[in-house]
Amino acid sequence: MTFANIIDHDRQKEVLRLALKNNRLAHAYLFEGPEGIGKKLMALGLARALFCEEGDGCGECAACRKVDHLNHPDLHLLAAEGAQIKIDQVRKLQQDISLRPLESNVRICLIDGAEALNAAAANALLKTLEEPLPGTLMILLSSKPEMLLDTINSRCQRLRFNRLSRTRLAEILEHRLDLSEQEAQVMAALSNGSFKKAFGENRSLYLDRRKQLLKSLISLSNGSIFPLFELAQELADDKDNLADILDILQSFYRDLLLLQHGRPENELVNIDLRETLFAQSRTEQVSGLLKKLEALDQARLHLQRNVNRQLAMETMLMEMTAA
Repeated sequence: MTFANIIDHDRQKEVLRLALKNNRLAHAYLFEGPEGIGKKLMALGLARALFCEEGDGCGECAACRKVDHLNHPDLHLLAAEGAQIKIDQVRKLQQDISLRPLESNVRICLIDGAEALNAAAANALLKTLEEPLPGTLMILLSSKPEMLLDTINSRCQRLRFNRLSRTRLAEILEHRLDLSEQEAQVMAALSNGSFKKAFGENRSLYLDRRKQLLKSLISLSNGSIFPLFELAQELADDKDNLADILDILQSFYRDLLLLQHGRPENELVNIDLRETLFAQSRTEQVSGLLKKLEALDQARLHLQRNVNRQLAMETMLMEMTAA
């Protein structure tokens, strides 16, 4: 992935291009910003530029192709094993980078999700940052830099990445994925500026399954016990998408609140369900919508605390149908 192929983030590209041109790269960078917005792509673009046989991240040479396939011998990748990055992983990394580069004149260490460093691993990494090895570049990626040690943050050059605006992302999605204007707007709103979600497996969830989920939800009533349990089971079984599904449900009730307060339609997320929203809005009260949104928040909290998913979904749907 070359800099030219990365969507937007022009200021960050220029910072890195100037550092490359003037041979003034820092020994360690912290790329910080929300998940899925291009931080890792930028880090790999920088690796390409440094390893490239043509010196410009051409994308065609053997070195560039190895970076694309994440198998360049001088590119060292570190990510969480389970919930944490552990000290044994950091020690293994330190051992690897103590050796001479195999194919380049620089070693690059990419730590993805650096906030997952546990205390021992973070303190071990700090030693490497305090005493950098010549010819070694450390790149930390984090969506939660506040969880890193202050001493780690202070020893990295920090480069902030921001989400694309909803309008800009919708334009990109419309042209690159051949979506309708409404579909692109829905995708941009639900992905919340995340390329990873917008261009990944969430497309079917956001455009097709979303409609069925919302239809099932609004068809529930206070006495519809068996349909409620069936929907709760469906949600609980879809562990990988459950957080995004809760976001979809939240967006629907948020839209209803906006309509209740007379907000313009261009602020709606589910703009392709305009008729459904207006019909449902006439049956809802603000107090009930707030209770439903609170039930969604409580469900997220329960899931974070590892409460049984089936029970959490049943409780959430019961509270929402009773609101």
